Amino acid sequence: MTIRILLADDQQAIRGAFRILLDAQPDMTVVAEAADGISAVEQARHLRPDVVLADIRMPGLDGLEVTRALAGPDVAEPVRVVVVTTFDLDEYVHTALRNGASGFLLKRSGPALLAEAVRAAVAGDTLISPQVTVRLLRQLTPAPRTRTATKTTGPYEPLTERESAVVERVARGETNAEIAAALTLAPGTVKNHLAVIQRKLNARNRVAVAVWAWDTGLVS
Repeated sequence: MTIRILLADDQQAIRGAFRILLDAQPDMTVVAEAADGISAVEQARHLRPDVVLADIRMPGLDGLEVTRALAGPDVAEPVRVVVVTTFDLDEYVHTALRNGASGFLLKRSGPALLAEAVRAAVAGDTLISPQVTVRLLRQLTPAPRTRTATKTTGPYEPLTERESAVVERVARGETNAEIAAALTLAPGTVKNHLAVIQRKLNARNRVAVAVWAWDTGLVS
């Protein structure tokens, strides 16, 4: 299946960069662009893309209003919307998720995470930028419990020392490239470690891995 994407951003350069990145993915194609929120809503309702990538600060309707119009709880036939923005204010994150967003990414997150967020949205999952996740987890997680560096609890499989090191850095908001540089690994090796970690923890994505790390006290 080819994932059909609509880009909504008032900056043409951003739309152009995103189009290049996403069209380069073997399973994605950009079907339309919108420079304002009103056009984004109209085109999305007409074209029914699989995912809309929406900036927050746009003329007409902002990205949060676009999200509510296309994916809100009162929408009969919702469209998946991933908010992509420069601004990581908590108010924006909470409002976007309440309005039905299928993801919240910072523009500095990088191309790999952008593609991952699109795929996660299509799969019915929600991906949030690691930097934002770490801050939210710090606010929500209770006082850390006893550190469990190489073991998990309940039905989970134990993590190796290397896997635990990867999990710690995921929970601190580092990208695969940053983890690879810190641990002297190839980026592909980090990706493979994450796949094994997600299987062991029964975690759907890296956000769930980060939640587990903070909840168990692996990161405090």
